[in-house]
Amino acid sequence: MVEKAHTSGFWPSLYDPFRTLGSRVAEWLAPASEAKVDDAAYTIAMELPGVAEADIHLTVEDGMVTVTGEKRSSREDEGESWYFSERQFGAFSRSFRLPPDADEPAVKAVLKDGVLTVTVPKRAPASAEAAKRVPIARG
Repeated sequence: MVEKAHTSGFWPSLYDPFRTLGSRVAEWLAPASEAKVDDAAYTIAMELPGVAEADIHLTVEDGMVTVTGEKRSSREDEGESWYFSERQFGAFSRSFRLPPDADEPAVKAVLKDGVLTVTVPKRAPASAEAAKRVPIARG
């Protein structure tokens, strides 16, 4: 559930649309990604064209997969006339919360053709035999 507190009575504050502007811009500039699940694993794919493997960092901590990196600019303008450039350069970061049954130590990642694919296997469900019955004391 998401709650919002109105601080100015009936009329919304004039700066409300700008409160989340920074996070919206960051999401717009973040690499495109998709996440899917099947019976065996969770898979996250991110488009990272032009980003060197050495500039990508993948971490898994406290149920979060975080991909950070930087696309570096490397063009020479000597003797060239540029009319426009639509290429983006700079740092990025994307985080994904993992479900409780994700096997964090078994995470694998592959970079192929500008697409980073992160695979997080699912842990086997605990069997009924592994559950411990707790006796109830009378008191």
